[in-house]
Parts: sequence; C-alpha cells; structure tokens
Amino acid sequence: MTNIKDIALTALEDLKGKDIVALDVSRYSDVMDNLLICTGTSSRQVKSLAANVVDELKKEGVRPIGVEGVEEGEWVLVDYGDLVVHVMLAEARGFYDLEKLWSMTPNTRSDADGSDPHQG
Repeated sequence: MTNIKDIALTALEDLKGKDIVALDVSRYSDVMDNLLICTGTSSRQVKSLAANVVDELKKEGVRPIGVEGVEEGEWVLVDYGDLVVHVMLAEARGFYDLEKLWSMTPNTRSDADGSDPHQG
C-alpha cells in the first residue's frame, strides 16, 4: 500500500518547503489521521508546493478530496481524507498556529513515521 504521508513529505522537501511538521492526530480526530504543515517563502512557492504534493500522489493513483486556497496562495489546504496537507506563508502559519491548536508535540521529518518520541 502506498504511504501517502511519506510521498507528500518528499514532495514538500523536493521543492524546499520550510519547517515541515508531521502531526499524528488520530487520537484527537475521527476525520483524519495525519496533518502535514509546511511553510513557503512566497505565494508562488506555496502554490508550487501544494501542486507538487498533488502531482506526486496522482502518480500513485491517489487524488485529493479537495484543494482550497490556491487562488490566494497564502494558505493552501490539500485534503486526502486520512491526510491533510497545509502549505502556508510564514505570516499565516504564525497567526493560525496549527501546531498549538492541536496541542501536541510535532513529529519532525526524522520521526514522521508516527512513532512517539516520548515513549521508550
């Protein structure tokens, strides 16, 4: 089975997305299991990062349920059901502070496999 989170992470890294964070929200949400949050340095990069996620997952036969915010380019949300990708300008990311909203410690790329770094 295709691991869409890993493909999406790689797609964000390939276009130099900044401060990529993976959150396992399965304990807090019945709607999704994972959030990816990424910062783009410009509206153009935000749009390109989101488009690259869509393109790379489409190659695996996975299509988004919805994509929001492309026109504005400040915050693009790509919804895959179990995975939701947020690509944001730094100002929007700071203002909405999704990591704090979900009130948990984010997993960085190195432990984005979903394991709990606090256990063990």
